[in-house]
Parts: sequence; C-alpha cells; structure tokens
Amino acid sequence: MSSNILSAQPRALFLDRDGVININHGYVHSVDNFDFIDGIFDVVRTAHANNLKVVVVTNQAGIGRGFYSVQQFHQLTSWMCKEFINAGAPIDKVYFSPFHPTEGLGEYKKDDFSRKPNPGMILQAQQELGLDLGNSMLIGDKARDIQAGIAAGLGLNILFTQEWLHEKVSQECHVITSLVEALPLINSHAQSQVLQ
Repeated sequence: MSSNILSAQPRALFLDRDGVININHGYVHSVDNFDFIDGIFDVVRTAHANNLKVVVVTNQAGIGRGFYSVQQFHQLTSWMCKEFINAGAPIDKVYFSPFHPTEGLGEYKKDDFSRKPNPGMILQAQQELGLDLGNSMLIGDKARDIQAGIAAGLGLNILFTQEWLHEKVSQECHVITSLVEALPLINSHAQSQVLQ
C-alpha cells in the first residue's frame, strides 16, 4: 500500500547551486567562472537511481543587485543543465529567487517568500511537481538552506561545508565536507522510505 503511495507522489533531491553544484566565486553568472564541484554529477546520478527528481533552488540576489540580468542567469542555467545531461545526470527543474531585502533594486528590494531561508521555492516545486516533501531531501552549503528545508518539512537536510564550525546550524541536519559523503545518505534515506 505504501509503495503505491510513493509511486503516486514523487520524491525529490533539492540542491542549492553556488557552493553545492559549482564553486561559489561570488555572484557567478557566466560559463567562464562556473566550476563544477567534485562529485556533483555522482550525487545527481545517485538521486535518479533512487527515483528522485532533482530540483535546484537558488538565491540569485545578484540579479536584484543589478550585477547580472535574468537573461544571463537563464543562459547560464541552460548551459549548466546541458552539462548535467551530458554527464547522464539530468536536472528536472531550476527555481531561483532574485530578491534581496536590503540591497535589491526597485521591485527586487524585498524579503520575498521565495528567498531562502524561506521555503517558497521548495513549496512551489511541491505544487508544480506534486512532490512528497516529507520523503524528500536537500543539500545546501549555508544555514539558510537547511532552515528552508526544515521549514518545508523535508525528511533529510544535508549541510555541505568546510566552514560548519563557524556557522550556527540546527541539529536537524547531517554535516558533510565532501559530496561523496552524501551518496550513502541519499541511498539509505531513499531506500528506508521505500521499505516503510
């Protein structure tokens, strides 16, 4: 009975972008400074092997600050998604929040519900993709990513960072220092849900 429910309602792996998919050089917006982090393609392939959708949820305040345009973001996203396809690790959907509560320009100056630590992007994905959030998971590199995952009710939140000692983080997450460490966590969490 539970397996039918699982098959009817897909689960997802949510990924932050800067600091998880690519090295965060600061307001990355072109192919020239987009460097994939070791292990990210394995993470996405592992997610697909466990029948998880892969959804990127990324704050992009650089748009709101006027550092680059929505069009530039979409061009880079299109290139990034093709690279994932070429690696046999397709991304299912990308959501972004261009707002900043104090530094945004014009309409972008607000603490929008989409901006992490708010769970807006995750809840939008739930609505559009019909996701089971309680059996879904997230990998982020900042406390705000984890806070968004917790607020959305995700079943597993993973903090990927080398600086976790300097940042106050909820106990409701696993801390990893390399993406390879995420693979057994994804496998065990996904398989435990299937067995329930």
